[in-house]
Parts: sequence; C-alpha cells; structure tokens
Amino acid sequence: MPRVSPGWLRLREAADAAARASEFAGLVAQRLAGQAGGETRTGGPLVIHDLGSGTGSMARWLAPRLPGPQHWILHDRDADLLTLAGGAMVRSAADGAPVTVETRLGDISRLTAADLRGAALVTASALLDLLTGKEVGRIAAACVGAHCPVLLTLSVDGRVELTPGDPLDARVAEAFNAHQRRTVGRRRLLGPDAIDAAVAAFGRLGAEVLVRSSPWRLGTAGPAGPAGDAGPAGGAAGDRAARDQTELILEWFTGWVDAACEQRPALTAEAADYAVRRKEEAATGRLGVLVGHVDLFVA
Repeated sequence: MPRVSPGWLRLREAADAAARASEFAGLVAQRLAGQAGGETRTGGPLVIHDLGSGTGSMARWLAPRLPGPQHWILHDRDADLLTLAGGAMVRSAADGAPVTVETRLGDISRLTAADLRGAALVTASALLDLLTGKEVGRIAAACVGAHCPVLLTLSVDGRVELTPGDPLDARVAEAFNAHQRRTVGRRRLLGPDAIDAAVAAFGRLGAEVLVRSSPWRLGTAGPAGPAGDAGPAGGAAGDRAARDQTELILEWFTGWVDAACEQRPALTAEAADYAVRRKEEAATGRLGVLVGHVDLFVA
C-alpha cells in the first residue's frame, strides 16, 4: 500500500468525523455497555484494536463517545504515523474514565484471531478499499475468530457528485474508480468493490453486517452527511474550518484528477482546463463535492 502523508490525514480528519455514521457509535456503546462496569471479564479496560490507524483519527473520534476505561491498540505499517498517533490520543472516555494507548508496527492484513484475542472491539477507517479480496477475507476471519464487534468506516463506494455539474465529471470518475481497482505488484486492489467484498466475507463466516452511507459533503454540498455530526461553528472557528475545507477540496480534487489521468492518459489534455475551472470554483466557494463512503458495523 502507498504511504499516506500526515498532512492529508490532518486535512481529512474533520470531514471524516462529520461523515461517519454516528448511529454505529451508539450501537458500539450499547454493545460494550453489556460488559460489566464497562470493563472486560478480566477486570481490565476495554481493549480496542484500530487497524491501519494512521495518525489515530478513528480513536480520537470514537474513544470520547464510549463509556468506561479503554485501552486502544493502534496498528499500522508506518512507524512515523504511529508516533504521531500515540502522541495525539485522547485521554478521557465519555464518562471521564481513562483512555490509554499502545502502538504496534506491522502488516494488518496478516493479523490472526490470536493477535486480537481479548478484544472488545476492532475498528478501521478508510482502509478496506486499499486492500485485496484475500486481505479483506483474512481480516474478516481474524475479527470473527476474536468474537468481537467490528466497526469499519469510510470505505469509498465510487460515487462522486460535483455541483454544478460538468460534462467531464463522469469520465474522470470512471477513470478514477478504475485506478482504485488497479493491480499494484501482484495485489489487485478492491477500490469501490471492497464494501461488497467485506459484507460477503463476514457473511460467509456467519456474521451480521449493517451498512450505512457516510458521504463527505463539502463546500456547497453541505457540511456533513445525513448521519454525521454538526457542521463548522460560526465566528473565527467557522472561518478557519471553511478554509480547511476548501484546502481539503483542492487537495482531494487534485489527487482525483491526477489518478484518473494516470489511469486514462487520453484524458490529460481535456483535464488540464477542467482542473483550472474546478479549482477556481472551489477557491471561490462555488463548488460542492459529495464523495461517497460506506460504514459497516459487524455485530
């Protein structure tokens, strides 16, 4: 998998938080509350494994929404990201109970049920579409074998809607989705097919999977998805949030078009003028962006 930059993860964190299906956070809290005193049967804190943690945004979003003492184990193959994640972890749960963290460097696609033994929950965010079918199957087997619920958020579903529309939008989207499904080395990435692959993999193992839409809604498309949190506040904080969102749109759009042109070089000439128009619309607050994602909760 390609290295993800800390800057990109910082840019997208607020949009991710707004988009995630908060309904699932409630279901997780209810499920974990069934363990006496918010603790495991061994008397320790709830142990939560976050796969492909990056800088830890999933843990920062979910830990304050769950009651009881928690111990988060953050897994990633990038030591620098793990260092950032460990230093930026929240320290208090929803009820003020302590939250602790440890980091583990390694290939998350090789984890087994034994590696997750004792877990109260397994989470991941923006991960599944970067994996192969075999890797998703191994992760599903490890999670089901650990006998714990699983929350998998923000897998891309291939849907992009730009407002106002442009004749080139659909062709760029098709090329980008093909790029998401490309073969890298011997790994054929799932891209937007990852959602169906994960549902099927867990289903074969007898697990129930709930599915909810969790799109980014940026710019004139609105501050949050229908299941997300409130949008940016007013005043100076709101102005800063608006600037950050514009920067996110520009960064996302640049990567979206570049990947499409890499996949379909014939688009390159047309895409140059298209990109200039769209970036001007984004910079002046006239572009709305919806990027489709899906969240999965495995009970």
